[in-house]
Amino acid sequence: QVQLVESGGGLEQAGGSLRLSCLASGRTFSSYAMAWFRQAPGKEREFVSAINWSGSSRYYAGSVKGRFTISRDNAKNTVYLQMNNLKPDDTAVYYCATGGTANASDRERSYDYWGQGTQVTVSS
Repeated sequence: QVQLVESGGGLEQAGGSLRLSCLASGRTFSSYAMAWFRQAPGKEREFVSAINWSGSSRYYAGSVKGRFTISRDNAKNTVYLQMNNLKPDDTAVYYCATGGTANASDRERSYDYWGQGTQVTVSS
């Protein structure tokens, strides 16, 4: 059974930074792409960032490009999302996800397993 557990969310002021972590278990972590999505109140879940199995390919939503960095440590079965220069619009529940392929995708349907989410709140 694949399990994803996010951590690192919290309350931060605009302009500040947070680092989210997602610990995966239940299968060979290094073989699969990982992604972060987020859902703000009253809005649909949206893509944030994705990384392929090796970390050599990374993708970002336009709204976070240049501010967020995705990375992974396959030895620790963990994917990270470093979030800098946070804005109030970044306020959302952030979800970690993984699927059945090694290549990263920005499509929700590419991911079969999801974490429980971690709340990020950015105050102005």
